[in-house]
Order: sequence, then C-alpha cells, then structure tokens
Amino acid sequence: MDRIHAMQIFTRIVELGSFTAAADSMQLPRATVTHTIKQLENFLGTRLLQRTTRQVSTTLDGEAYYHRCVRLLADLEETESAFSHSTASPKGKLRVSLQGSVGRTVVIPALPDFHARYPDIELEIGLGDRLVDLVREGVDCVLRGGELRDSTMVGRRVASMLQITCASAAYLDKYGEPKTLEDLEHHLAVNYVSSQTGRPMDFEFEVDGSTRRMALKGIVSVNDADAYTASCEAGFGLIQAPRRGLTSQLEAGTLKEVLPRWRPAPMPLSVLYPHHRQLSPRVRVFVEWLAQLMAALPDTVPQ
Repeated sequence: MDRIHAMQIFTRIVELGSFTAAADSMQLPRATVTHTIKQLENFLGTRLLQRTTRQVSTTLDGEAYYHRCVRLLADLEETESAFSHSTASPKGKLRVSLQGSVGRTVVIPALPDFHARYPDIELEIGLGDRLVDLVREGVDCVLRGGELRDSTMVGRRVASMLQITCASAAYLDKYGEPKTLEDLEHHLAVNYVSSQTGRPMDFEFEVDGSTRRMALKGIVSVNDADAYTASCEAGFGLIQAPRRGLTSQLEAGTLKEVLPRWRPAPMPLSVLYPHHRQLSPRVRVFVEWLAQLMAALPDTVPQ
C-alpha cells in the first residue's frame, strides 16, 4: 500500500464527504478508493470513517488522523518544492473560483499568458459570487471582492478596484439625476444581497474622509454581479460597482455615473485559500500572476 496515496484519498473523502465524490475528483475507480481505505484502516488498526447510506463522517480517530494527514501532505509538498524545479515549473490541477464579472472580463481573457508561463498546470474554473467551502468542495483558492471576513482562510489582497455609483440613461430620464445624498430619498436602487449575511448591502459614500452608509429602497434584489449590472441597465435603479466592469456601458452612454463627488471607497480584491494549502507552488504562482495582472489594469489600485 502506498501510504502517501492512501492519505491523499482519505483526506479527499473527508473533505468531500463521499467515497464517490472523492473517486471522481481524483479520477479513480470507486472500488480502488474503497479498497485503499480498508487497507489503511487495517494497517492502522482502527476505524477511520463511519459509513451510512447517506453520508460519510470521521470517527474520533479518523478526525485526529485527518488533521495529521493535512499537515504531513502540506509539509511533503513544501519539501518537494524546495528540492526540485516544481516552484519554477509547477504542474497538476488547480481548482479556482473567480468572482463572476472579474473572472469573465479580466481573468479568463488573460489566461493564455498564464498557460504560456505554466503549461503543466491544468485549470478547473468556477464563476460566481456565492460562498465557497474550499475544503469540502476541493477548491484551491477563490478570488473575491470586498473585505475579508473568514479567519479560517489565508488571504492576500491583489488589488483595489475603483467604484462608482451609476444608473441607466432611461432611469435618469424618468426620475432625474440625484445631485446630493439627500436626493437619494426619492430614488430606487437595485439591491445586492450579500452571500455572507443574506441581506441587502448598504450603499456607501465617502464623505469628508469617512464612510456614510445608506439603505435605499428598491423593487429588485439580486445576488449575482452580472444580474446586478443587467438590472441597472434595465432601468430598475442605482447600483454601486467597480468602474472597470462598466467601461463599455459608460462609453456607450447606456449607463452614467452619478454623485461622483462621493464615490464609494475602492473595493478590495483578494485571493483566499486554506491554511494548509498556502505553500502549494500552483497556488503561489497563480496568486502572483493575478497580482501582476490586476496591477496593470486601469481603474485599479495595486497593492
């Protein structure tokens, strides 16, 4: 029995909560995964996993063994990186989740450059704004906008994106353009529902060096960045979003910035990854590449 491989299989089962999901993610036959765990339990002389028809969970010994495996596998990858060319030429699969609009308009169009630098890295990309359980879903890192709140993750800020308040030309023709923050009492907003709190996010304005938060009434709420912009273009109200993602609409005149004197603070853009994956060469080079990519963009503040 290859004990390192057995540890890798065991940790994937724990993280995904399923023999089948672990087998699929590692591209192994389910019978191989089952047989390996039986061998591992026999070798250790203890039951590691409790199996039911609906789920798989760790025993007390299994939970302790899992945490030791995570540390050992991370140390192994770090050691191999220090004594090989894997840092300069990392290889293998990298699973990333990108904030929808940034991923679609900025990161993916630039990926040919990343592939040219690191041709042996296979990327598996998810797009969206939802909360991702990196450990359970087997994701190596996520790119998200906003302040970091998850203390269980390692985070690196790669840029801050300039934000504006805007509305569609059709909306402004109907309701008029707000000239002061007090005018917002008579306006509608497209409200963005936070995936972390489940509640609409306040609008924010920088006033004399401090942040003023305001809850605006609206008739449409969304939880997706593309839907947020589309609802604004459809005339449902004001939004606040990174200027970078609205360039084409602003240049075409379908959207117009309002209240430029009181712009929101720049939105932090950060990469998050689990503590035990922070030394992965694949994650490291991807984060460095993202930081370089964002630093070269207009309407962003390099970190």
